[in-house]
Amino acid sequence: MKFDLYQTLAIAVVALIAGHLLRRYIKVLVKFCIPAPVIGGVLFSLLTLAGYVSGIWTIDYDDTLKQAMMVFFFTSVGFTCNLKVMKQGGKTLAVLVALTFVIILCQNFISIGVANALGLDRMTGLTAGSIPLIGGHGTSGAFGPILENIGVNGATTLCTAAATFGLIAGSLIGGPVAERLIEKHHLFKTLSNEPQDLSPQYFHTEKDEEEKPIDALGNSYTIALYQLIIAAGIGTGISYLLSLAGLTFPIYIGGLIVGAIMRNISEFSKLYTVHMKPINLFGDYSLSLFLGIAMCTLKLWELWDLALPLILMLTAQLTFMILFAYFIAFRMLGKDYDAAVLTAGICGFGMGATPNAMANIQAVCAKYQPSIKAYLLIPIVGSMFVDFLNSITITAFINF
Repeated sequence: MKFDLYQTLAIAVVALIAGHLLRRYIKVLVKFCIPAPVIGGVLFSLLTLAGYVSGIWTIDYDDTLKQAMMVFFFTSVGFTCNLKVMKQGGKTLAVLVALTFVIILCQNFISIGVANALGLDRMTGLTAGSIPLIGGHGTSGAFGPILENIGVNGATTLCTAAATFGLIAGSLIGGPVAERLIEKHHLFKTLSNEPQDLSPQYFHTEKDEEEKPIDALGNSYTIALYQLIIAAGIGTGISYLLSLAGLTFPIYIGGLIVGAIMRNISEFSKLYTVHMKPINLFGDYSLSLFLGIAMCTLKLWELWDLALPLILMLTAQLTFMILFAYFIAFRMLGKDYDAAVLTAGICGFGMGATPNAMANIQAVCAKYQPSIKAYLLIPIVGSMFVDFLNSITITAFINF
């Protein structure tokens, strides 16, 4: 069976709906923050696997829209990069960003090292590095095809499997690591009743907007859509120019850069307004459709030959994440209660995604006391810096 562009899009939407329904009734999926597109998409990929194994049918999808949705999503990520927020975050934010960069580097060195020890190519090792772990399913879907183009068979499937493992593992280890630190160092007993030094108002970067009457350009949602499209269009041109240098870049890297430039020109010059609420909304829609198509088109049978090496690489990554959070991140962040709660968040987005990090923080704070620093800094790092740092680092590892 061969599905065209429109049929593939329709199947992806059905997969999204199925994923949302399953999340509603299977609570463990919510507990581990498994995204609806991943749930529904894997169901369809299992049907494809059943047909492939039995020889009854084969399914061929037209994934043209997958690349477009990927570019729009990462362009929206670029718009979240606000230099003013980085300046306001102070020392703790700077340390957290630095720790994130160290995690990205270590994840790639670990995966490549284990792969080399097993006699595998270093590029195969990257399928269990920062691409699926700190990057998640979105980055896996973006870089998987790039790795396949340079010779790693089944890279997208391997990255997706590793990303799913990371979501679950990140949710399982964050709370226990933070709890152990709090109890061992008696941090809850030494908490001060004084207000913490960061407040939500301090990090508020965009005033709530009242919807303006529709003019020649339309409302804020229309303007935001135009801004997103323009940034993506210019960005793909920049990506093409970068590729002329003979280096391998993901097609979205230009949109990521242009989105960040447009956002900060707006922030510092006030020549125009970037409407972040609708841009984030369009970005979420794009990510859902991108993941839906990417998950539906997975070739799960490609996992078989590399199942054991993948397990060994991910075991090494899990061990590293626990030790790094416990012995290094906690000390670098100040060895206090906030630092302990932040380690739960680091485990969450270091192995999985920002929602996992926030779920970990919520679980720890529900048992002890809220941490304003953790609630504010983790989303900022997870949404603004992770994809930038990860994309640049992965590109360097692929090319050099």
